Amino acid sequence: MQELTTRAAVVTPGPDGTGAARNAELRDLVEALTHQHARKADHVASAGRMRAEGGNLLLTGHEPVLSAEGVTLTDQALRPTSVADEGIAEKLRIPLAYLRRMRTELPALYDANVNGWLEADPSRKLMLRTFTPGDGDGGVGVLRAVLSDSYRRIDNFDVLVSALEGIRQSGHDIDITGCDLSDRRMVVRIESRSVRVMAPELLKGYRSPFTGQTGDQLPVVSAGFVLANSEVGSGAYTLTPRITVQVCTNGLTMTKDAYRAVHLGARMDEGLIRVSEDTDAKHLALIQAQTRDAVTTFLDREYVETKLRAIEREAGREVADPAKTIETIGKKLRFSESVQASVLNHFIRGGQPTAGGILQAITATAQTIQDADAAYELEAQALAAMALV
Repeated sequence: MQELTTRAAVVTPGPDGTGAARNAELRDLVEALTHQHARKADHVASAGRMRAEGGNLLLTGHEPVLSAEGVTLTDQALRPTSVADEGIAEKLRIPLAYLRRMRTELPALYDANVNGWLEADPSRKLMLRTFTPGDGDGGVGVLRAVLSDSYRRIDNFDVLVSALEGIRQSGHDIDITGCDLSDRRMVVRIESRSVRVMAPELLKGYRSPFTGQTGDQLPVVSAGFVLANSEVGSGAYTLTPRITVQVCTNGLTMTKDAYRAVHLGARMDEGLIRVSEDTDAKHLALIQAQTRDAVTTFLDREYVETKLRAIEREAGREVADPAKTIETIGKKLRFSESVQASVLNHFIRGGQPTAGGILQAITATAQTIQDADAAYELEAQALAAMALV
């Protein structure tokens, strides 16, 4: 049996040197976002201004430089992240696994493939989201994402500030119980201090794998929601309701009720992108309004009780063969072998031989995963997994 991992706050330098976070506090997230904000540079450029060189992407004619010979346009080398690889593969229709293999094993072949497809449609415009080079980067920046020129930017720092202002305006007393930041997305978990609901049926016979306390001793869940945003095309800005089990802090997100703001706007002209203050103000005002609406809807006792009773009606189904059931669920929802093993381990430790026990085992596993994106996606699958029991 695998040893259970513990939940811990982690704040580390990301691969781009701008910081990553898992289960961090709000101040750590703000610090990382501030650092990132100072280095952001977004461009709309034609494919004819791009070329691959040594596994990096070169943006030509990037910035004018004055010298004794006059004004010349410099090139900017950009190192793609794994998310940017996905964008390059999708836009150029190169299989992602093959693209990554070429970069690792045969960079010259990578360059030839990428350049060949860029040259096939040189007038095509793309948005490049980048970080400018930092100290020690040798003048090489970071290519964060390759997106459509109609992609609407909704940036993490602005989202966070606006959402917190929306919560303040609502007057609701909340705690921020954890923040994640990765190359792919920002996630902020918000919990009400006052809206708590009894859940004896959901927690009957359950034992926390973290504390050993039982759900019979503390049969309570609290209202909350998750704020998530991707700056790099990995999903809409969302506000998703979430209930937290007090005995173990397992979180259950209800994705069907989420508010979404899709990153889609008008096509943009070529060049460095600068957004007007008026456009920014309108976007941020909408985020504030949506957050106030989310607080009103999701942090409401009646809403939580209605959702909870529906979950409890499904949670009591007995699980006759846990290993087989979890294997079947894992195949359908594409859980890795290590996640399946962890879910089974948490199921056994939880002592609840029901569909609700599998729900708890999946959300407990999500807490122990250090990959912020994998944890976010696993927690979002918990209700779908319970429905498969």
